[in-house]
Amino acid sequence: MAAQTRSRATAARRRRRWTAVLGAGALALTAGGALAAPAGAASTASQAVDFATHCVPPPIAGIPPIDGTTTAEITVDNPTPKVGDTVTVTYTVTKPAASNPVDLALPADIMTPTGKVTLGGAQAGSVTVTGEKKNPPVPGKGAFPPFSMKGTFTVTAPGAIGLSPGDYNIHTSYIMELDTPCTVTDPPAPVSETVTATAQPGANERALQLDSASGAPGVRVTVTGSRFTPLTEVTVTGRAGAAETADRMTVTTDSEGGFAARLRVSDLATTGIVAYEGAAWDPDKGAGPVAYQVIDDTPAPPDSQKVTASVKAGELSMTQAGDAVELSAVDFGQGGAATGALRTVTVKDFRGGPAGWSLTGKVTDFTGPGGAIGAGKLSWTPACTTKAGSPSTCVPGSAGPVGGTGATLASTPNGTLTGGEFTVDAGLSLDVPAFTAPGSYAGVLTLTLS
Repeated sequence: MAAQTRSRATAARRRRRWTAVLGAGALALTAGGALAAPAGAASTASQAVDFATHCVPPPIAGIPPIDGTTTAEITVDNPTPKVGDTVTVTYTVTKPAASNPVDLALPADIMTPTGKVTLGGAQAGSVTVTGEKKNPPVPGKGAFPPFSMKGTFTVTAPGAIGLSPGDYNIHTSYIMELDTPCTVTDPPAPVSETVTATAQPGANERALQLDSASGAPGVRVTVTGSRFTPLTEVTVTGRAGAAETADRMTVTTDSEGGFAARLRVSDLATTGIVAYEGAAWDPDKGAGPVAYQVIDDTPAPPDSQKVTASVKAGELSMTQAGDAVELSAVDFGQGGAATGALRTVTVKDFRGGPAGWSLTGKVTDFTGPGGAIGAGKLSWTPACTTKAGSPSTCVPGSAGPVGGTGATLASTPNGTLTGGEFTVDAGLSLDVPAFTAPGSYAGVLTLTLS
């Protein structure tokens, strides 16, 4: 009878499994066949805000200024960047304060919005944003439709950075070129999104801002640089993808590393502006690209049609294959390695800029009936592959403990033009002490892409 009891106990121990639940950016590890609830990475959700707006219709409309309310929302592609990271900002006006100022109906795709996003808190300043020339038809005196604008800024200081909607302008190109500028009546508008930035030792803190996001060929744009090396020559130039365009000039920074350059942008190929120290582009000694659109106003020849195309920059994102990972069983009294594999992570970098990316992870202690198994007991062996044709090459992190302070799972370096698709995997091994009390133990492994 005793032998049968021992046999059943041994079988039960062997049936016990170490399991894991992989949530959105987090891995909850448990033992004993019980699943812990998935835990997602903390983030601050953006919110729509209302603010008083003063809009000035074109003089041809013959109507007074419009004082109304704008509803808008700010979102970002990375709410937890490091100092030196570039953040893409989307300013969406869901309810403009202004409307079509004339009785004439406006056809589709003749509206181009531009605007500013105000930064506050740890980093002050503004972000220039621009939208596509795209809209549904607007009836005479009808309300303007919702629209979105995008821009980028470089994080220069750690801490909470509040993003508020700023002034915006609605430009219409139909029969005549008309503008309806709308300003925030009592600036700044309420904060719609908050970015929490962390310090990065040795980070490139150089930053660029433009006073305009678009212009006709030959128009000068003011390029303002900060945190460059003081009293150093800087090249300011247009970019088309990885290549520099004919728009180019040099300036010398002041004693604090700042400059203001009036760059004439004439090359129709220019889609962004960069600035850098040295003889050639170096992402560690430069800033940008900041998006800029050259609006070709050259009239088409008679009996012809002008055909244009553009390539839009995307985002940096990751997805995970499934939400459960099962590690192998260990026996009480023997302990050892409970092994398994991280669910495959797919990283897509469609930004089309010079910045690489880094995928890191950190884990909490594993708690259960017998107390805790330390976070340092979980190790991984990273591996990653790069999809053919990708400009960047994925580099796996070093094998070893993950721990509570974190470790790198995979990364790509900065370069002239980066991007691509990548798959990231890792073998997992939890070193369980020999006489850990039977039962379920759980910890959380959080993945962060930046």
